[in-house]
Amino acid sequence: MRWRRFLAIVVKELRQVARDRMTIALMAGIPALQLALFGYAINLDVRGLPAATADLADTIGSRTLLQDLHATGVIDARRPASTPAELAERMRNGEIAVGLVVPADFERRRSEGRPLLQVLVDGSDASVQQAAQLLARYPFETAPPSRIDVLPLYNPERRSAVNIVPALIGVILTLTMVLFTAVALVRERERGNLELLITTPVTRLELMAGKVLPYIGIGLLQTTIVLLLGIALFAVPVRGSLLDVYLAALLLIGANLSLGLMISTRAQTQFQAMQMTFFVFLPSILLSGFMFPFAGMPVLAQWLAEVLPMTHFVRLIRGVMLRGAGLGEMGADVAALLGFTLVMMTLATLRFKKRLD
Repeated sequence: MRWRRFLAIVVKELRQVARDRMTIALMAGIPALQLALFGYAINLDVRGLPAATADLADTIGSRTLLQDLHATGVIDARRPASTPAELAERMRNGEIAVGLVVPADFERRRSEGRPLLQVLVDGSDASVQQAAQLLARYPFETAPPSRIDVLPLYNPERRSAVNIVPALIGVILTLTMVLFTAVALVRERERGNLELLITTPVTRLELMAGKVLPYIGIGLLQTTIVLLLGIALFAVPVRGSLLDVYLAALLLIGANLSLGLMISTRAQTQFQAMQMTFFVFLPSILLSGFMFPFAGMPVLAQWLAEVLPMTHFVRLIRGVMLRGAGLGEMGADVAALLGFTLVMMTLATLRFKKRLD
């Protein structure tokens, strides 16, 4: 081994890396992003869960108990409900995560030592269920933990697979759909085929749409595989419409494919496309509510998460499969995915035209 030749190769490789601005940016950006996410955004101490109350007693004692619960900071009070059924309906469509029911005979129960409060919990999110259990253990003067009943809805057995499998569809679709489309156009450019395609009568929009259309079928096939295995192996329920499940998946597929196209207009090589895909995939996993509680994140991290398609998909798929809600009841998340797809597809088409003129 000749050290001079060896050092020449090392210097050559360092110079090549230094000329690649994208690689330099990702080398510094990925560690910084991980540090910021794990050190700042990821917080297992859940706060501010959307909650509503149904105070059927409306006495000084019941109001004091509810005030004590709100003072913990674990729940964020929303518009009160008139009946427990209204609380359950609002929880089903995702408006609230916790419902507090005070029985009409609150004062008599207090004198007899019977349960004073029922806490309805959205069990489709394991972090919400855990936070509600901790909330019920607070040593309130008006109601000790032994007199607070917690009723987890949608996943009373607290099985992890029930929470994980629906959202896992989003994880798989986010990784594969973004990566496939990000690499597809770059591969055509590296092989010299893209310029040949542009010389044909095919318009740029037709070319880009035609490149991504086959991946829609692949995404739906992946969704079917996860659903079948989830039902067969883990008995994951599908309480809502199966059509809504596939429509929600289709919304995420469209958003991820458009994002992949946007990446492909920026990446110069397939390796760069994979690097940029990972740069998007990491925040999607950590901030969407798939692994860590969304309510425990700082406001800035929640704003960033609202931009990511997977955040809205996790809400939709858990709402449909576990709570039996319809897509029409979660219109804000549907609109967010449609808007993201439209914006990304428009930007990708415009940038694609600019780069190849």
